[in-house]
Amino acid sequence: MKPRPEHTVTGQKVSNLPNILTFLRIGCIPLVLIFLAWEGRLWSFLAASAFGLAFITDFLDGFFARRYGAVTDLGKFLDPLADKILVITTMIMLIPLERIPVWMVVLIVTREIAVTGLRAIAASEGVVIQAEPLGKLKTILQSVSLLALCLHYPYFGLNFHKLGIIILWGALGFTLWSGFNYFRHFSREVFGKGNFKG
Repeated sequence: MKPRPEHTVTGQKVSNLPNILTFLRIGCIPLVLIFLAWEGRLWSFLAASAFGLAFITDFLDGFFARRYGAVTDLGKFLDPLADKILVITTMIMLIPLERIPVWMVVLIVTREIAVTGLRAIAASEGVVIQAEPLGKLKTILQSVSLLALCLHYPYFGLNFHKLGIIILWGALGFTLWSGFNYFRHFSREVFGKGNFKG
């Protein structure tokens, strides 16, 4: 069945549903930051709600992009960028609230910068390093842990701060593991095959 014109990639349409959802996720970021700037159960709940909404749009935009073939260059650029900004800024805001260890944030942010740099260098050499399932899994674990850390306070007898820290340890493991795999693939594809031109 031929896709309807509004869902084709031709013309790189900006106003498709996946991109709208990505813009919505970007719009949630300042809300998370504003709510985390205030102490208290209500503000933490609002921050978690905004973060949760952004988290949901991440799955929905991917689903609709695949379902309708509405993949654009803008979407491929903005989607991972929105994820990184959401996760990193939320982590930074949680530091002064003493809800997340600084050293964990440093490791995760360093990994993100290093991998982004590697992929940029590889692309300049004509080599594309594809995203791995491990990378998506670490994003999910990071997001779930941050959602719990934003909530922070106990609900239904469950300590969301401790839950968030436990999940964050798992997220850190997958973050470093997937980062190592990117370095391995980079070395094999760029240096191993003599593609690097300096």
